[in-house]
Amino acid sequence: MFWLLALLAYLLGSLSFAILLSRLAGGPDPRISGSGNPGATNMLRVAGRRLAILTLLGDLLKGLLPVLIAQLSGLSLQEQAWVGLAAVVGHLYPLYFRLRGGKGVATAAGMLLGVYPPAALLALGAWLLTFSMTRTSSLAALIATPLTLPLLAWQQPAALLPMSVLTGLIAWRHRGNLRDLSAGRERHF
Repeated sequence: MFWLLALLAYLLGSLSFAILLSRLAGGPDPRISGSGNPGATNMLRVAGRRLAILTLLGDLLKGLLPVLIAQLSGLSLQEQAWVGLAAVVGHLYPLYFRLRGGKGVATAAGMLLGVYPPAALLALGAWLLTFSMTRTSSLAALIATPLTLPLLAWQQPAALLPMSVLTGLIAWRHRGNLRDLSAGRERHF
């Protein structure tokens, strides 16, 4: 059951709401517009608030739904976290879009919401605080994700390994942003 759910989570994660919504609305492909990232932040830049919100909700749900299905299937907390991680990997490296995906922040937030809601609230609070102070989405994501690890280690240690892998993947996908942040070239809102 675990492997089937992980495969289905990856396939669900491979759906890019930014690309699909852009196509439906007749807008530009977010992979070749703005920052080139098919995620909610870039959709806000290239397609407006409505499509950005829909992208955010779609990406959040594709991280949350596999975890909830894994819970209902009776999988352990660690297995639920791995299934959620499969959805995030699908978002990062989508089968349907030649492995050119987003940065995984919203999908990871959905996964975290399903695995342990207090950690998701901590991450959201850290993201909002960092973003309000810096107006930089990438920095907010890079700070919010690892802040959840101590809480998980303390409250839900079974989820710590998959969440550590998730943190590493998000940092890897933001490596260009890290270079731009250190050089003072990162985009701000």
